[in-house]
Amino acid sequence: MDFHHYVVEEALILVPVLIIIGKIIKNTPRVANWTIPYILLVIGITLAGLIMGFSIESFIQGVLVTGTAVFTHQIVKQSLNKTS
Repeated sequence: MDFHHYVVEEALILVPVLIIIGKIIKNTPRVANWTIPYILLVIGITLAGLIMGFSIESFIQGVLVTGTAVFTHQIVKQSLNKTS
């Protein structure tokens, strides 16, 4: 299965947007690291709703793009910081 079967084209722009917002939040004092995925989830769902209209489909798209953004960040982070 192709990734595009799950995430609609309109929502794909949110992946890099959420990665950038996550980096900004990470550098914000007094924000615990464990809260960042939850903050991004709320932002992702809200932005997907604004782009697609608030519906169950936009909610699901918000969850999917947030998961993709967080997963991508973790893959890059762990690839760069791997120890042998």
